[in-house]
Amino acid sequence: MTTSPPQADLLARIDRLESLDAIRQLVGKYSLSLDMRDLDAHVNLFAPDIRVGREKVGRAHLKAWVDDTLRNQFSGTSHHLGQHIIEFTDPDHAVGVVYSKNEHETGPEWVVMQMLYWDDYERIDGCWYFRRRLPCYWYAADLNKPPIGDRKMRWPGREPYQGTFHDLFPSWKAFWAERPDKERLPEVAEPAPMDSFLATMRRGAPDPRIRVR
Repeated sequence: MTTSPPQADLLARIDRLESLDAIRQLVGKYSLSLDMRDLDAHVNLFAPDIRVGREKVGRAHLKAWVDDTLRNQFSGTSHHLGQHIIEFTDPDHAVGVVYSKNEHETGPEWVVMQMLYWDDYERIDGCWYFRRRLPCYWYAADLNKPPIGDRKMRWPGREPYQGTFHDLFPSWKAFWAERPDKERLPEVAEPAPMDSFLATMRRGAPDPRIRVR
């Protein structure tokens, strides 16, 4: 039986809605499994052949890395998710931006953090997984020490450094580099296509180089 064009379009739209919900669930499961230290549940959210660093591949290597990071740096964590924008490159691949406000108990200090994730998602055998998560940090600082000024990444026992929160999007530097003529109304670009908002904002910028904390 051949599916008619209207039926095919409806099925594709339903599939897109189900995929959007599955990806949002994936992101929520990431935070919960991480904060509750269920590392098996956590690493199973990633593709089976997930890359870990430059040379290692697979969930076992990811579990070892996450275990080491959590045991050596944090007594406890809580990840609070904000807005989530998802765009599809095809029915089985998507990208997304997720805001996250996090709290960390680390030794004698309580470190709060604002960041976003730039994600790549892939559907494998009917299930959505992380193909990659690129963490971009704005600040990390003791709860009682607001991170005013430059180099807002201020982890206990480390020299402060600059995060990459704004590096995904060229608009940040362009905004501060411009000197608008207040005598003239500014030009306004054409709206981005509905399914290319993130791609339009990225303007072909390369991924930032992430400093591992």
